[in-house]
This record gives sequence, C-alpha cells and structure tokens, in this order.
Amino acid sequence: MSLWLLDTDHVSLLLERHPQVSRRVAYQGAEVAISIVTVQELFNGWVVRINGARKVEDVVRLYGKLSRTVALFGRVRVLDFDGKAGETFQRLLRENPTLSKQRLQKDMRIAAIALANDAVVVTRNYRDFSQVSGLNIEDWSQQDGSSQ
Repeated sequence: MSLWLLDTDHVSLLLERHPQVSRRVAYQGAEVAISIVTVQELFNGWVVRINGARKVEDVVRLYGKLSRTVALFGRVRVLDFDGKAGETFQRLLRENPTLSKQRLQKDMRIAAIALANDAVVVTRNYRDFSQVSGLNIEDWSQQDGSSQ
C-alpha cells in the first residue's frame, strides 16, 4: 500500500472535480494526503484573488471556493514540514545545488515531505520533480494514471 501525496496542482484539479483525479482520490481514500506547503500555496492564491476582486459577485464566488478548499483540508491528511522533512530538504539542496532555485523551493519542500514519509508525489510537473533522486512520481490527470 502506498501513500499518495497530491501536489498543489492536483489538489486544484480535485477541487475542480477533474474526473480522473477525483476517481483516483476516491479509490485510494485514506492513503491520499496533501502537504502543509500545498495548504500555504492554496491559501496564498485565494488571498490574492479575493483581495483583487472588484465585484461583490466575484468575492462571493471566490469565498465559496475558499470554503470548499478549507473543507477539503478537514477531510484529507495534511503532512507537515517537520524536522525529518527539513533535514531531507537540506540534503536535497546539498546534493543537487540546481534545486535551490527560488522557483523550485515549494516543490522541493513537497518533495522533501514525500521522501520523509515514503510517499509518491502525484503531479503533472514531471520537469521539476523528476530532478529529485529517488522520488516516485505519478500523474493522475491522465486517462491511464501513468507513472513517470
């Protein structure tokens, strides 16, 4: 049995009711988790969008989506960026300095959490996550749920 860690993009697909992602999450059930990094990224995104909304209708719609996001966090296991993940993150950056680019930081934190918890990262972002040695990756957005 595997632990499946959805990256932020896959959580967004789940919230949008993407058919393949929704089906796989339902099938895997309690073995699906998200990271605290994804929680941060989603909250940051909603804050920017809500604060930038010009019309009341948009604010209502966006708060509704934020509410659905918060509800998901209550139903899915959230993995912390704990000491073990922090040590793994530092090791990743030491072993491969190209991973320390600013644009990769949150993805590398998610990768570190996955490695620390022996989880498979579920992502469409093969380009960045594949740079992490030993990290297992799958994309559930494809019809066949292919492994990378």
